[in-house]
Amino acid sequence: MRFAKSNDVLGTTNRGNPAESGLCTLCRADCKGKCETWLSSMVGRKLLYPRSFGLVTAGGNNTTHVGVSYNSLRIQGYAYGSQGISDAMTHSPDDCIFPNVNLATEFGKRKKTRIRMPLMTGAMGSTFIAEKYWDAFAIGGALVGIPVVIGENVVGVDRGSKIAPGENKQGKIETAPELDRRIDTYLRYYDGYGAIIVQLNVEDTRNGVAEYVVDKYGDKCIIELKWGQGAKNIGGEIQVRSLDYAMFLKDRGYVVDPDPSIPEVQKGFEQGAIKSFARHSRLGGTHLDSVAKVEEDFMNSVEYLRSIGFDRVTLKTGSYGMEELAMAIRFATDANLDLLTIDGSGGGTGMSPWNMMQSWGVPSINLHAKAHEYAAILTAKGKSVVDMSFAGGFALEDHIFKALALGAPYTKLICMGRAVMIPGFLGANIEGSIYPERRAEVNGNWNELPKTVLEVGKTAGEIFAGYHDLEKKLGRDEMKKIPYGAIAFWTLADKLGCGLQQLMAGARKFSLNQISRNEIFSGNRETARETGIPHVSEVNDESAKKILNA
Repeated sequence: MRFAKSNDVLGTTNRGNPAESGLCTLCRADCKGKCETWLSSMVGRKLLYPRSFGLVTAGGNNTTHVGVSYNSLRIQGYAYGSQGISDAMTHSPDDCIFPNVNLATEFGKRKKTRIRMPLMTGAMGSTFIAEKYWDAFAIGGALVGIPVVIGENVVGVDRGSKIAPGENKQGKIETAPELDRRIDTYLRYYDGYGAIIVQLNVEDTRNGVAEYVVDKYGDKCIIELKWGQGAKNIGGEIQVRSLDYAMFLKDRGYVVDPDPSIPEVQKGFEQGAIKSFARHSRLGGTHLDSVAKVEEDFMNSVEYLRSIGFDRVTLKTGSYGMEELAMAIRFATDANLDLLTIDGSGGGTGMSPWNMMQSWGVPSINLHAKAHEYAAILTAKGKSVVDMSFAGGFALEDHIFKALALGAPYTKLICMGRAVMIPGFLGANIEGSIYPERRAEVNGNWNELPKTVLEVGKTAGEIFAGYHDLEKKLGRDEMKKIPYGAIAFWTLADKLGCGLQQLMAGARKFSLNQISRNEIFSGNRETARETGIPHVSEVNDESAKKILNA
């Protein structure tokens, strides 16, 4: 109910139907605008406020909350107090200003990973759109100082990689140029904040990805075990339009549908009846038939990864039911993992089956509310609960705040997938339009700047609100090497960070560790019942009546 196709206050429009996140359900790399995230990637903080100042007044239209979602949570504000102020500052109005809100945080048990703001990317793996725009995502994320996740199957689908047979069906990677490119691109601009995380699925484990990464990069990378995601309840998929490539993937050990080795399928492809092939990953844990065996297998995997040299190990799980959620939290806690990412249904995709995505799994807000409940149970038992990241349909600064508050104190950061890919697309399109000779290199989709961009500016310095801040950070010479997608990424992150600072200041919380579940309330009774977050009219009602009756 929150998002219509157009927002007159901000001057934004969705090309397609808006999802719970506010993004279009189908986000196109060639889109010419102009949803809120798309426009924020150029104008940055300006999108925090209504347009046409001095000519307008604006009124909120999200006061009637229907259904259970993050948009049915509202954010608290307080008229007095200030918490989390730096020791170097006082509690005076001159120090308690929103730019002084500290967004830096860290996660991890054995070894802390520092980040500049509580944000990380979703896993971007073997989908071709991740490959095309990787420089924007990786460089942008490294410059902002947040973790960027390399998703599954990157080595397996790379025709340039060489994998020799090993013992016990375990491959040994000899070369992995695409994986190297992705890691090296991030590390080139890594300055001590953030991290590059490499994800493992069944095929990655068989191919020896973990061994390759630790041998070549040591503790520069975090390794992540993958149980699932919010977009689907099967393994990852990509689509290929070449029979030769489909055969290559089948020979690499993947499930390819339809089977390109079948003569009838080959004939159908030659005649045009079959135009593409879907490559699928395998399900994990199929040999396990009890919770005890899952736990044993998981602990063995973690122990092995640490034995070969990984200081930091994380887990990504999807929108399974409550048993799997409890297992993920308990096992990750007992294993002293550094992070557990919990991805609810509503999470994005490069190629998940659409009706599966629409109908499977636990919606994000329900899953995350139960994650907090289960974590609290472990805390009561004396456990030091694993740090968490929530994912699944987030795009805006209020989403970050609400998810941090719903999972507090366990949530340390929020994972965004599709939202932080948009600046990569937009920046490449702008760069390819201004410099046609670069269009193919940066995977630009436009021949010229559309009206929606020309309304903002004609050059990078005019278009991107974050351009000059980033140039100051990097220097003029290095700035010339940065893809425009990374500049757009920086600009969007700056808008999200500023918006989060404002929300936190209004809640009188000047550091992230001060955010609690008291900073949100439910807009309807059903949301209150499902999340355990009280209804708006019940929060502080008793203390209010004490004031009246004093």
